[in-house]
Amino acid sequence: MRALVTGGCGFIGTNLIKRLSNNNHKEYCENIVVSIDDYSTGSGDNEIECNGVQYFGGDISKVTDYSNIIDDCDIIFHLAAKARIQPSFETPTEYFQSNAAGTQNILEWARKNGNIPVVYAGSSSKHGDIYSNPYTFTKWQGEQLCEMYSKLYNLPVTICRFYNVYGPHQLTEGEYCTVIGIFESLYKKDKLFTITGDGEQRRDFTHVDDIVDGLMRCYTSMLDSKYSHTHATNNFNEFELGRGKNYSINEIADAFGEGYPRKYVDEWRGEMRETLCTDTKAREQLDWKPTRDVIEYIKETNG
Repeated sequence: MRALVTGGCGFIGTNLIKRLSNNNHKEYCENIVVSIDDYSTGSGDNEIECNGVQYFGGDISKVTDYSNIIDDCDIIFHLAAKARIQPSFETPTEYFQSNAAGTQNILEWARKNGNIPVVYAGSSSKHGDIYSNPYTFTKWQGEQLCEMYSKLYNLPVTICRFYNVYGPHQLTEGEYCTVIGIFESLYKKDKLFTITGDGEQRRDFTHVDDIVDGLMRCYTSMLDSKYSHTHATNNFNEFELGRGKNYSINEIADAFGEGYPRKYVDEWRGEMRETLCTDTKAREQLDWKPTRDVIEYIKETNG
């Protein structure tokens, strides 16, 4: 496999590249993997030393040709995006440029270079009000572009919608980190948790290992279904990658210790009250079975 991974130094991209490179086996890597990342939230510390893996800096909203960094690309895992809801209110233009214009650049390059299959990282936030915040809206725009390119140009595209991903290499500082990362950081510093609203909002948390497994199964499915440069039949698909079980933020806080000190602040705007993956298509068609539970993870890693 010769794979281009956008956002390859980010949270999910780092874990995916480790899997593609045989879990960071320095001497042997059966795949050629090229990462493109603007390092705005991804870190150079996430780069792995492995034969067959290369890293390049670049902004997907500005780069339109990747032929100089990868030849005969077999698959594009398009993970790069401006993430998180709250920062999107302050910089909507940046979110549009990355999540919509950047996605169009990737799709157009894939089309011009033999209809390279694309696996697109969607968001479960699309199941709420897509007009509630710029992040959700621009990720939805990315999905619309994927479907348009598939229908008009026969480009093989699979959308994978993620549900509240957590695990190794997640951000623990700054405005782009998730609640698990924030709580882990505060817990290690023995500081009280800050919870927005009443803490009863519920989230379907999915471990990054399960997400990576889903991405790999999507690629395999595209091959098995003859999703190729020349043999395309049904070129568009979409899967929901969620655990299928949700927890309240209060329950997550309690997993660090029953009654761990916390304070409550005003609820954030634009956030869904609940996320829960009820779609079983990934389980049925990909034989994808998420195995990790967030409560167990918290107790194992922060006990």
